[in-house]
Amino acid sequence: MITFDSSPLTIEDVVAIALQQQPAQLSESADFRKRIAKGSEFLDRLLKEDGEIYGVTTGYGDSCTVTIPSELVSELPKHLYTFHGCGLGNQLTPTMARAVLASRMASLCQGFSGVSLDLLTQMETLFKHDIMPVIPEEGSVGASGDLTPLSYVAAVLCGEREVYYQGDINPTADVFAQLNIEPITLRPKEGLAIMNGTAVMTGLACMAYSRAQYLSKLATRITALCTLASKGNAHHFDEVLFSVKPHPGQQRVAGWLREDLHAGEPPRNPKRLQDRYSLRCAPHVIGVQEDALPWLRQLIENELNSSNDNPIIDAEGEHVLHGGHFYGGHIALAMDTLKNTVANIADLLDRQLAMLVDTKFNHGLPSNLSGAQGERSAINHGFKAVQIGTSAWTAEALKQTMPASVFSRSTECHNQDKVSMGTIAARDCLRVLQLTEQVASAVLLATCQGVELRIRQQDISADSLAPALADTIEQVRQISPFLTEDRALESELRQTVAAIQAQSLALYPA
Repeated sequence: MITFDSSPLTIEDVVAIALQQQPAQLSESADFRKRIAKGSEFLDRLLKEDGEIYGVTTGYGDSCTVTIPSELVSELPKHLYTFHGCGLGNQLTPTMARAVLASRMASLCQGFSGVSLDLLTQMETLFKHDIMPVIPEEGSVGASGDLTPLSYVAAVLCGEREVYYQGDINPTADVFAQLNIEPITLRPKEGLAIMNGTAVMTGLACMAYSRAQYLSKLATRITALCTLASKGNAHHFDEVLFSVKPHPGQQRVAGWLREDLHAGEPPRNPKRLQDRYSLRCAPHVIGVQEDALPWLRQLIENELNSSNDNPIIDAEGEHVLHGGHFYGGHIALAMDTLKNTVANIADLLDRQLAMLVDTKFNHGLPSNLSGAQGERSAINHGFKAVQIGTSAWTAEALKQTMPASVFSRSTECHNQDKVSMGTIAARDCLRVLQLTEQVASAVLLATCQGVELRIRQQDISADSLAPALADTIEQVRQISPFLTEDRALESELRQTVAAIQAQSLALYPA
Protein backbone atom coordinates (compact mmCIF):
# COMPACT_ATOMS: atom_id res chain seq x y z
CA MET A 1 0.00 0.00 0.00
CA ILE A 2 1.35 3.40 -0.98
CA THR A 3 0.31 6.06 1.52
CA PHE A 4 -0.11 9.71 0.58
CA ASP A 5 1.10 12.10 3.24
CA SER A 6 3.89 14.67 3.07
CA SER A 7 6.67 12.08 2.77
CA PRO A 8 8.44 11.77 -0.59
CA LEU A 9 7.16 9.49 -3.33
CA THR A 10 9.43 7.89 -5.91
CA ILE A 11 8.96 7.44 -9.63
CA GLU A 12 8.47 3.75 -8.88
CA ASP A 13 5.60 4.57 -6.48
CA VAL A 14 3.75 6.49 -9.19
CA VAL A 15 4.35 3.75 -11.76
CA ALA A 16 3.16 1.07 -9.33
CA ILE A 17 -0.06 3.01 -8.74
CA ALA A 18 -0.52 3.67 -12.46
CA LEU A 19 -0.08 -0.01 -13.34
CA GLN A 20 -2.26 -1.09 -10.39
CA GLN A 21 0.59 -3.03 -8.87
CA GLN A 22 0.01 -1.34 -5.50
CA PRO A 23 -3.08 0.35 -4.06
CA ALA A 24 -3.06 3.92 -2.79
CA GLN A 25 -4.49 5.40 0.40
CA LEU A 26 -4.58 8.70 2.25
CA SER A 27 -2.65 8.83 5.50
CA GLU A 28 -4.64 8.33 8.71
CA SER A 29 -2.02 10.21 10.71
CA ALA A 30 -3.62 12.75 13.03
CA ASP A 31 -0.69 15.14 12.57
CA PHE A 32 -0.97 14.96 8.78
CA ARG A 33 -4.72 15.54 8.81
CA LYS A 34 -4.38 18.41 11.26
CA ARG A 35 -1.82 20.09 9.01
CA ILE A 36 -4.08 19.75 5.95
CA ALA A 37 -7.04 21.16 7.85
CA LYS A 38 -4.96 24.09 9.09
CA GLY A 39 -4.50 25.37 5.53
CA SER A 40 -8.18 25.48 4.62
CA GLU A 41 -9.06 26.94 8.05
CA PHE A 42 -6.53 29.72 7.53
CA LEU A 43 -8.12 30.58 4.16
CA ASP A 44 -11.57 30.61 5.78
CA ARG A 45 -10.35 33.12 8.35
CA LEU A 46 -8.83 35.32 5.66
CA LEU A 47 -12.08 35.36 3.72
CA LYS A 48 -14.04 36.38 6.81
CA GLU A 49 -11.56 39.20 7.33
CA ASP A 50 -12.04 40.28 3.67
CA GLY A 51 -8.46 39.36 2.77
CA GLU A 52 -7.62 39.57 -0.91
CA ILE A 53 -6.45 36.19 -2.23
CA TYR A 54 -5.58 35.57 -5.85
CA GLY A 55 -7.97 33.09 -7.43
CA VAL A 56 -10.22 33.18 -4.38
CA THR A 57 -11.43 36.77 -4.23
CA THR A 58 -10.04 37.74 -7.63
CA GLY A 59 -10.30 36.47 -11.17
CA TYR A 60 -7.65 34.26 -12.71
CA GLY A 61 -4.54 35.15 -14.68
CA ASP A 62 -4.86 38.50 -16.39
CA SER A 63 -8.18 38.92 -14.54
CA CYS A 64 -6.37 39.10 -11.19
CA THR A 65 -7.34 42.77 -10.97
CA VAL A 66 -11.04 41.85 -11.04
CA THR A 67 -12.52 41.67 -7.54
CA ILE A 68 -15.12 38.94 -7.02
CA PRO A 69 -18.20 39.96 -5.01
CA SER A 70 -18.27 38.00 -1.75
CA GLU A 71 -21.57 36.31 -2.63
CA LEU A 72 -19.97 34.88 -5.81
CA VAL A 73 -16.68 33.65 -4.35
CA SER A 74 -18.08 30.15 -3.80
CA GLU A 75 -18.99 29.83 -7.50
CA LEU A 76 -15.55 30.74 -8.83
CA PRO A 77 -13.94 27.23 -8.65
CA LYS A 78 -16.73 25.71 -10.73
CA HIS A 79 -16.31 28.41 -13.35
CA LEU A 80 -12.58 27.72 -13.45
CA TYR A 81 -12.89 24.04 -14.31
CA THR A 82 -15.89 24.69 -16.54
CA PHE A 83 -14.35 27.19 -18.94
CA HIS A 84 -11.19 25.08 -19.11
CA GLY A 85 -13.18 22.12 -20.40
CA CYS A 86 -11.86 22.57 -23.95
CA GLY A 87 -9.22 19.86 -24.30
CA LEU A 88 -8.82 18.05 -27.60
CA GLY A 89 -6.75 15.25 -29.11
CA ASN A 90 -6.44 11.69 -27.93
CA GLN A 91 -7.43 10.80 -24.39
CA LEU A 92 -4.89 9.79 -21.79
CA THR A 93 -5.18 6.07 -21.04
CA PRO A 94 -6.46 4.92 -17.63
CA THR A 95 -2.85 4.07 -16.74
CA MET A 96 -1.74 7.61 -17.55
CA ALA A 97 -4.72 9.06 -15.68
CA ARG A 98 -3.71 7.14 -12.54
CA ALA A 99 -0.19 8.57 -12.83
CA VAL A 100 -1.63 12.09 -13.20
CA LEU A 101 -3.94 11.68 -10.21
CA ALA A 102 -1.11 10.28 -8.08
CA SER A 103 1.12 13.20 -9.04
CA ARG A 104 -1.52 15.79 -8.17
CA MET A 105 -2.37 14.12 -4.88
CA ALA A 106 1.34 13.99 -3.93
CA SER A 107 1.59 17.76 -4.40
CA LEU A 108 -1.60 18.63 -2.54
CA CYS A 109 -0.57 16.42 0.37
CA GLN A 110 2.49 18.60 0.98
CA GLY A 111 0.11 20.86 2.88
CA PHE A 112 0.75 24.17 1.13
CA SER A 113 -2.25 24.31 -1.20
CA GLY A 114 -5.03 25.23 1.20
CA VAL A 115 -7.24 22.27 0.26
CA SER A 116 -9.59 20.46 2.59
CA LEU A 117 -9.35 16.88 3.77
CA ASP A 118 -12.66 16.25 1.98
CA LEU A 119 -11.04 16.95 -1.38
CA LEU A 120 -8.14 14.56 -0.69
CA THR A 121 -10.58 11.92 0.54
CA GLN A 122 -12.55 12.24 -2.71
CA MET A 123 -9.32 11.66 -4.65
CA GLU A 124 -8.65 8.61 -2.50
CA THR A 125 -12.14 7.36 -3.40
CA LEU A 126 -11.29 7.54 -7.10
CA PHE A 127 -8.28 5.33 -6.47
CA LYS A 128 -10.25 2.95 -4.26
CA HIS A 129 -12.83 2.24 -6.98
CA ASP A 130 -10.46 2.81 -9.91
CA ILE A 131 -12.59 5.62 -11.31
CA MET A 132 -10.25 7.58 -13.56
CA PRO A 133 -10.98 10.91 -15.28
CA VAL A 134 -11.09 10.89 -19.06
CA ILE A 135 -8.48 13.55 -19.88
CA PRO A 136 -7.80 14.92 -23.40
CA GLU A 137 -4.05 15.13 -23.86
CA GLU A 138 -3.89 18.43 -25.76
CA GLY A 139 -4.39 21.96 -24.48
CA SER A 140 -1.66 22.64 -21.93
CA VAL A 141 1.30 24.96 -22.46
CA GLY A 142 2.84 23.86 -19.17
CA ALA A 143 2.27 27.12 -17.25
CA SER A 144 0.05 28.17 -15.53
CA GLY A 145 0.42 24.47 -14.96
CA ASP A 146 -1.67 21.86 -16.72
CA LEU A 147 -4.84 23.92 -16.46
CA THR A 148 -7.02 22.42 -19.18
CA PRO A 149 -6.21 18.71 -18.67
CA LEU A 150 -6.43 19.03 -14.89
CA SER A 151 -9.84 20.70 -15.21
CA TYR A 152 -11.09 17.21 -16.07
CA VAL A 153 -9.83 15.96 -12.70
CA ALA A 154 -11.56 18.80 -10.87
CA ALA A 155 -14.81 18.27 -12.76
CA VAL A 156 -14.83 14.53 -12.00
CA LEU A 157 -14.38 15.15 -8.28
CA CYS A 158 -17.56 17.23 -8.53
CA GLY A 159 -19.43 14.49 -10.38
CA GLU A 160 -19.15 15.97 -13.87
CA ARG A 161 -17.77 14.92 -17.30
CA GLU A 162 -16.68 11.33 -17.96
CA VAL A 163 -14.60 8.61 -16.34
CA TYR A 164 -13.05 5.24 -17.11
CA TYR A 165 -14.77 2.61 -14.97
CA GLN A 166 -14.61 -1.17 -15.37
CA GLY A 167 -13.26 -0.94 -18.89
CA ASP A 168 -15.81 1.54 -20.23
CA ILE A 169 -16.22 5.31 -20.49
CA ASN A 170 -19.28 6.50 -18.58
CA PRO A 171 -20.71 9.79 -17.31
CA THR A 172 -19.20 10.50 -13.91
CA ALA A 173 -22.64 11.20 -12.45
CA ASP A 174 -23.84 7.70 -13.40
CA VAL A 175 -20.82 5.97 -11.85
CA PHE A 176 -21.07 8.04 -8.67
CA ALA A 177 -24.78 7.23 -8.37
CA GLN A 178 -24.08 3.52 -8.88
CA LEU A 179 -21.46 3.51 -6.11
CA ASN A 180 -23.23 5.97 -3.78
CA ILE A 181 -20.39 8.48 -4.05
CA GLU A 182 -21.34 12.05 -3.25
CA PRO A 183 -19.90 14.71 -5.56
CA ILE A 184 -18.05 17.42 -3.70
CA THR A 185 -18.36 21.16 -4.09
CA LEU A 186 -14.96 22.77 -4.39
CA ARG A 187 -14.12 25.27 -1.69
CA PRO A 188 -12.43 28.60 -2.50
CA LYS A 189 -8.91 27.99 -3.86
CA GLU A 190 -9.52 24.25 -4.42
CA GLY A 191 -10.19 24.56 -8.14
CA LEU A 192 -6.97 26.49 -8.50
CA ALA A 193 -5.10 24.02 -6.27
CA ILE A 194 -6.09 21.06 -8.44
CA MET A 195 -5.56 22.70 -11.82
CA ASN A 196 -2.72 25.16 -11.31
CA GLY A 197 0.11 22.61 -11.17
CA THR A 198 2.37 20.27 -13.10
CA ALA A 199 0.66 16.93 -12.43
CA VAL A 200 0.01 15.87 -16.02
CA MET A 201 3.54 16.42 -17.27
CA THR A 202 5.01 14.94 -14.07
CA GLY A 203 2.81 11.85 -14.10
CA LEU A 204 3.67 11.22 -17.74
CA ALA A 205 7.36 11.85 -16.98
CA CYS A 206 7.31 9.11 -14.34
CA MET A 207 5.92 6.65 -16.88
CA ALA A 208 8.46 7.73 -19.50
CA TYR A 209 11.36 7.37 -17.09
CA SER A 210 10.41 3.81 -16.19
CA ARG A 211 10.16 2.80 -19.83
CA ALA A 212 13.48 4.45 -20.73
CA GLN A 213 15.24 2.76 -17.83
CA TYR A 214 14.13 -0.65 -19.13
CA LEU A 215 14.99 0.31 -22.70
CA SER A 216 18.65 0.87 -21.78
CA LYS A 217 18.93 -2.72 -20.62
CA LEU A 218 16.97 -4.07 -23.56
CA ALA A 219 19.15 -2.23 -26.09
CA THR A 220 22.23 -3.65 -24.37
CA ARG A 221 20.88 -7.20 -24.57
CA ILE A 222 20.01 -6.69 -28.26
CA THR A 223 23.54 -5.40 -28.85
CA ALA A 224 24.98 -8.56 -27.29
CA LEU A 225 22.82 -10.72 -29.58
CA CYS A 226 23.81 -8.60 -32.58
CA THR A 227 27.50 -8.97 -31.71
CA LEU A 228 27.14 -12.75 -31.79
CA ALA A 229 25.02 -12.73 -34.93
CA SER A 230 27.48 -10.53 -36.83
CA LYS A 231 30.64 -12.27 -35.56
CA GLY A 232 31.54 -9.08 -33.77
CA ASN A 233 34.51 -8.41 -31.52
CA ALA A 234 33.37 -8.76 -27.91
CA HIS A 235 36.61 -7.19 -26.68
CA HIS A 236 35.42 -3.76 -27.71
CA PHE A 237 33.80 -3.83 -24.24
CA ASP A 238 37.00 -4.62 -22.32
CA GLU A 239 37.07 -3.46 -18.70
CA VAL A 240 40.50 -1.85 -18.93
CA LEU A 241 39.43 -0.04 -22.08
CA PHE A 242 36.43 1.48 -20.34
CA SER A 243 38.34 2.33 -17.18
CA VAL A 244 40.05 5.19 -19.02
CA LYS A 245 36.76 6.91 -19.87
CA PRO A 246 34.98 6.63 -16.54
CA HIS A 247 31.36 7.56 -17.23
CA PRO A 248 29.63 5.18 -14.79
CA GLY A 249 26.57 4.50 -16.94
CA GLN A 250 28.73 3.80 -19.98
CA GLN A 251 30.91 1.47 -17.88
CA ARG A 252 27.81 -0.31 -16.62
CA VAL A 253 26.60 -0.99 -20.17
CA ALA A 254 30.02 -2.33 -21.15
CA GLY A 255 29.95 -4.56 -18.08
CA TRP A 256 26.57 -5.99 -19.05
CA LEU A 257 27.92 -6.75 -22.51
CA ARG A 258 30.98 -8.50 -21.07
CA GLU A 259 28.72 -10.70 -18.96
CA ASP A 260 26.57 -11.62 -21.96
CA LEU A 261 29.51 -12.30 -24.26
CA HIS A 262 31.93 -14.07 -21.87
CA ALA A 263 34.49 -11.46 -22.87
CA GLY A 264 37.75 -12.09 -21.05
CA GLU A 265 41.25 -11.03 -22.00
CA PRO A 266 41.37 -9.71 -25.59
CA PRO A 267 43.31 -11.87 -28.06
CA ARG A 268 46.62 -10.51 -29.34
CA ASN A 269 45.65 -10.92 -32.98
CA PRO A 270 41.87 -10.78 -33.37
CA LYS A 271 40.38 -11.66 -36.76
CA ARG A 272 38.86 -8.20 -37.12
CA LEU A 273 40.33 -5.31 -35.18
CA GLN A 274 37.31 -2.99 -35.24
CA ASP A 275 33.57 -3.43 -35.73
CA ARG A 276 31.32 -0.73 -37.07
CA TYR A 277 30.26 1.98 -34.67
CA SER A 278 26.79 0.54 -34.11
CA LEU A 279 28.48 -2.32 -32.21
CA ARG A 280 31.78 -0.82 -31.05
CA CYS A 281 30.23 2.38 -29.73
CA ALA A 282 27.02 0.88 -28.34
CA PRO A 283 28.06 1.53 -24.69
CA HIS A 284 28.82 5.11 -25.63
CA VAL A 285 25.30 5.57 -27.06
CA ILE A 286 23.30 3.63 -24.46
CA GLY A 287 25.61 4.92 -21.73
CA VAL A 288 24.57 8.52 -22.39
CA GLN A 289 21.05 7.60 -21.32
CA GLU A 290 22.29 5.54 -18.37
CA ASP A 291 24.32 8.50 -17.16
CA ALA A 292 21.45 10.94 -17.70
CA LEU A 293 18.88 8.90 -15.78
CA PRO A 294 20.09 9.74 -12.23
CA TRP A 295 19.85 13.51 -12.70
CA LEU A 296 16.59 13.14 -14.65
CA ARG A 297 15.24 11.22 -11.66
CA GLN A 298 16.25 14.12 -9.42
CA LEU A 299 14.36 16.62 -11.59
CA ILE A 300 11.24 14.47 -11.84
CA GLU A 301 11.06 13.45 -8.19
CA ASN A 302 11.72 16.99 -6.94
CA GLU A 303 8.77 18.16 -9.04
CA LEU A 304 6.63 15.21 -7.92
CA ASN A 305 7.19 16.01 -4.25
CA SER A 306 6.78 19.77 -4.53
CA SER A 307 3.93 22.15 -3.94
CA ASN A 308 3.53 23.46 -7.47
CA ASP A 309 0.36 25.53 -7.51
CA ASN A 310 -0.18 29.25 -6.92
CA PRO A 311 -0.59 30.89 -4.53
CA ILE A 312 1.21 28.84 -1.88
CA ILE A 313 -0.63 28.78 1.44
CA ASP A 314 1.68 28.93 4.46
CA ALA A 315 -0.83 28.23 7.21
CA GLU A 316 1.84 27.94 9.89
CA GLY A 317 3.26 31.40 9.21
CA GLU A 318 -0.12 32.69 8.01
CA HIS A 319 1.17 33.86 4.64
CA VAL A 320 -0.31 33.72 1.15
CA LEU A 321 2.68 33.59 -1.17
CA HIS A 322 2.17 34.47 -4.82
CA GLY A 323 4.67 32.96 -7.22
CA GLY A 324 5.11 30.74 -10.25
CA HIS A 325 5.65 27.20 -8.97
CA PHE A 326 3.25 25.94 -11.66
CA TYR A 327 6.02 26.49 -14.22
CA GLY A 328 7.08 23.10 -15.62
CA GLY A 329 10.55 23.99 -16.86
CA HIS A 330 12.36 21.18 -15.05
CA ILE A 331 10.03 18.53 -16.45
CA ALA A 332 10.31 20.12 -19.89
CA LEU A 333 14.11 19.83 -19.72
CA ALA A 334 13.91 16.26 -18.44
CA MET A 335 11.55 15.15 -21.19
CA ASP A 336 13.33 17.01 -23.99
CA THR A 337 16.56 15.38 -22.82
CA LEU A 338 15.09 11.91 -22.42
CA LYS A 339 13.44 11.86 -25.83
CA ASN A 340 16.86 12.71 -27.32
CA THR A 341 18.65 9.83 -25.58
CA VAL A 342 15.84 7.41 -26.42
CA ALA A 343 15.79 8.39 -30.10
CA ASN A 344 19.55 7.88 -30.26
CA ILE A 345 18.99 4.32 -29.06
CA ALA A 346 16.42 3.84 -31.82
CA ASP A 347 19.01 5.04 -34.32
CA LEU A 348 21.64 2.68 -32.89
CA LEU A 349 19.37 -0.36 -33.15
CA ASP A 350 18.23 0.64 -36.64
CA ARG A 351 21.88 0.67 -37.78
CA GLN A 352 22.45 -2.75 -36.22
CA LEU A 353 19.52 -4.21 -38.13
CA ALA A 354 20.59 -2.58 -41.40
CA MET A 355 23.97 -4.25 -40.98
CA LEU A 356 22.53 -7.67 -40.14
CA VAL A 357 20.23 -7.96 -43.16
CA ASP A 358 22.84 -6.87 -45.71
CA THR A 359 25.16 -9.58 -47.09
CA LYS A 360 27.83 -6.95 -47.73
CA PHE A 361 28.18 -6.37 -43.98
CA ASN A 362 26.77 -9.38 -42.08
CA HIS A 363 29.75 -11.72 -42.53
CA GLY A 364 28.09 -14.73 -44.06
CA LEU A 365 24.48 -14.57 -42.92
CA PRO A 366 21.78 -15.09 -45.57
CA SER A 367 20.21 -12.07 -47.20
CA ASN A 368 17.62 -10.42 -44.97
CA LEU A 369 18.19 -13.15 -42.38
CA SER A 370 15.87 -15.52 -44.23
CA GLY A 371 15.80 -19.04 -42.85
CA ALA A 372 14.66 -20.53 -46.17
CA GLN A 373 17.04 -22.92 -47.94
CA GLY A 374 17.61 -24.27 -51.44
CA GLU A 375 15.32 -23.08 -54.18
CA ARG A 376 12.86 -21.74 -51.56
CA SER A 377 15.35 -18.99 -50.74
CA ALA A 378 14.59 -17.30 -54.05
CA ILE A 379 11.05 -16.37 -53.06
CA ASN A 380 11.56 -15.71 -49.34
CA HIS A 381 12.50 -12.25 -48.08
CA GLY A 382 12.93 -12.67 -44.32
CA PHE A 383 13.28 -9.35 -42.54
CA LYS A 384 13.44 -7.15 -45.65
CA ALA A 385 10.19 -5.27 -44.99
CA VAL A 386 10.77 -5.25 -41.22
CA GLN A 387 14.00 -3.34 -41.87
CA ILE A 388 12.07 -0.79 -43.94
CA GLY A 389 9.51 -0.38 -41.17
CA THR A 390 12.26 -0.01 -38.59
CA SER A 391 13.83 2.74 -40.66
CA ALA A 392 10.48 4.54 -40.81
CA TRP A 393 9.92 4.29 -37.03
CA THR A 394 13.45 5.51 -36.39
CA ALA A 395 13.06 8.47 -38.72
CA GLU A 396 9.86 9.51 -36.99
CA ALA A 397 11.47 9.17 -33.55
CA LEU A 398 14.40 11.33 -34.62
CA LYS A 399 12.02 13.92 -36.08
CA GLN A 400 10.31 14.24 -32.67
CA THR A 401 13.50 15.29 -30.87
CA MET A 402 13.16 19.02 -31.54
CA PRO A 403 12.98 20.43 -27.99
CA ALA A 404 9.45 21.49 -27.09
CA SER A 405 10.70 23.79 -24.33
CA VAL A 406 12.08 26.37 -26.80
CA PHE A 407 8.65 26.91 -28.35
CA SER A 408 7.26 29.08 -25.56
CA ARG A 409 4.13 31.06 -26.43
CA SER A 410 2.56 34.17 -24.97
CA THR A 411 -0.98 33.34 -23.85
CA GLU A 412 -3.85 34.63 -21.76
CA CYS A 413 -3.59 38.33 -22.61
CA HIS A 414 0.22 38.18 -22.18
CA ASN A 415 -0.12 37.23 -18.50
CA GLN A 416 1.29 33.80 -19.29
CA ASP A 417 3.92 35.30 -21.57
CA LYS A 418 6.64 32.71 -20.95
CA VAL A 419 5.53 29.09 -20.63
CA SER A 420 7.34 25.76 -20.26
CA MET A 421 5.73 23.44 -22.84
CA GLY A 422 6.52 20.65 -20.38
CA THR A 423 3.41 18.63 -21.14
CA ILE A 424 4.06 18.66 -24.87
CA ALA A 425 7.65 17.58 -24.16
CA ALA A 426 6.35 14.68 -22.05
CA ARG A 427 3.90 13.62 -24.74
CA ASP A 428 6.66 13.83 -27.34
CA CYS A 429 8.87 11.66 -25.16
CA LEU A 430 6.19 8.99 -24.83
CA ARG A 431 5.75 8.98 -28.61
CA VAL A 432 9.50 8.59 -29.12
CA LEU A 433 9.47 5.74 -26.60
CA GLN A 434 6.63 4.02 -28.46
CA LEU A 435 8.50 4.26 -31.76
CA THR A 436 11.77 3.11 -30.19
CA GLU A 437 10.08 0.16 -28.52
CA GLN A 438 8.78 -0.79 -31.96
CA VAL A 439 12.32 -0.57 -33.32
CA ALA A 440 13.58 -2.67 -30.41
CA SER A 441 10.92 -5.32 -31.00
CA ALA A 442 11.97 -5.67 -34.64
CA VAL A 443 15.70 -5.78 -33.91
CA LEU A 444 15.16 -8.22 -31.05
CA LEU A 445 13.41 -10.67 -33.38
CA ALA A 446 16.09 -10.15 -36.02
CA THR A 447 19.06 -10.65 -33.69
CA CYS A 448 17.55 -13.83 -32.26
CA GLN A 449 17.11 -15.03 -35.85
CA GLY A 450 20.72 -14.10 -36.57
CA VAL A 451 22.10 -16.00 -33.57
CA GLU A 452 20.06 -19.10 -34.47
CA LEU A 453 21.30 -18.90 -38.05
CA ARG A 454 24.88 -18.87 -36.72
CA ILE A 455 24.09 -21.94 -34.64
CA ARG A 456 22.64 -23.72 -37.69
CA GLN A 457 25.73 -22.75 -39.66
CA GLN A 458 27.80 -24.16 -36.78
CA ASP A 459 29.63 -20.86 -36.40
CA ILE A 460 28.73 -20.94 -32.71
CA SER A 461 27.25 -23.62 -30.47
CA ALA A 462 24.05 -23.27 -28.51
CA ASP A 463 25.88 -24.53 -25.42
CA SER A 464 28.34 -21.65 -25.62
CA LEU A 465 25.65 -18.98 -25.14
CA ALA A 466 25.50 -17.21 -21.80
CA PRO A 467 22.42 -18.46 -19.93
CA ALA A 468 20.91 -14.96 -19.97
CA LEU A 469 21.16 -14.76 -23.76
CA ALA A 470 19.73 -18.25 -24.20
CA ASP A 471 16.88 -17.28 -21.89
CA THR A 472 16.12 -14.14 -23.91
CA ILE A 473 16.01 -16.15 -27.14
CA GLU A 474 13.67 -18.67 -25.50
CA GLN A 475 11.34 -15.92 -24.29
CA VAL A 476 11.26 -14.40 -27.77
CA ARG A 477 10.58 -17.78 -29.36
CA GLN A 478 7.47 -18.14 -27.23
CA ILE A 479 6.13 -15.13 -29.14
CA SER A 480 7.80 -15.48 -32.53
CA PRO A 481 9.16 -18.78 -33.94
CA PHE A 482 12.25 -18.97 -36.14
CA LEU A 483 11.43 -17.43 -39.52
CA THR A 484 11.82 -20.03 -42.27
CA GLU A 485 9.02 -19.23 -44.71
CA ASP A 486 7.79 -15.65 -45.06
CA ARG A 487 4.85 -14.77 -42.86
CA ALA A 488 3.16 -11.53 -41.81
CA LEU A 489 4.98 -10.47 -38.64
CA GLU A 490 2.68 -7.68 -37.48
CA SER A 491 1.01 -9.71 -34.74
CA GLU A 492 4.33 -11.01 -33.42
CA LEU A 493 5.84 -7.53 -33.47
CA ARG A 494 2.86 -6.16 -31.55
CA GLN A 495 3.15 -8.94 -28.98
CA THR A 496 6.86 -8.23 -28.61
CA VAL A 497 6.18 -4.51 -28.10
CA ALA A 498 3.61 -5.44 -25.46
CA ALA A 499 6.16 -7.67 -23.70
CA ILE A 500 8.69 -4.82 -23.77
CA GLN A 501 6.18 -2.34 -22.36
CA ALA A 502 5.15 -4.84 -19.67
CA GLN A 503 8.89 -5.27 -18.94
CA SER A 504 8.34 -9.02 -18.89
CA LEU A 505 11.56 -9.97 -20.69
CA ALA A 506 14.14 -10.78 -18.02
CA LEU A 507 17.23 -8.59 -18.42
CA TYR A 508 20.01 -7.44 -16.12
CA PRO A 509 19.52 -7.19 -12.35
CA ALA A 510 19.12 -3.78 -10.80
